[in-house]
Amino acid sequence: MKGQQIAGSLVIALCVAGSAWAHHTAAGIDQTKTVTVEGTVKQFKWANPHSWIEIEVPDGKGGVALWNAEMTAPAGLVRAGWKNSTVKPGDKVKMTLRPMVDGTPGGLFVSITLPTGQEMTQQAPRPAQAPATP
Repeated sequence: MKGQQIAGSLVIALCVAGSAWAHHTAAGIDQTKTVTVEGTVKQFKWANPHSWIEIEVPDGKGGVALWNAEMTAPAGLVRAGWKNSTVKPGDKVKMTLRPMVDGTPGGLFVSITLPTGQEMTQQAPRPAQAPATP
């Protein structure tokens, strides 16, 4: 009986580990390219495990395409200077992202230029290096 419990626990652990690995794959993202789109923020989702930005981008045919960009978790964004109010619905922005391989409008967030002209990334600022002494 104890052997069955151990075997069952191992199967469950492997299933959970496999789904966690699959969740963090970037197979659908073209890591060799960046795309920049301009539009209006529809929604900014400040959530774990990933934040999201949805932007309505004119499609050139009189309509709009909804672009979704996956970001890092809020804790990482805070280290990079973000607040949950940094981006608001209605903001006109320019966003750069790593696009989806299949052409779906979206991808992994790289940076955003806010209406004020400030550019935000999800990377924490690097500390300034001290000048070399002779």
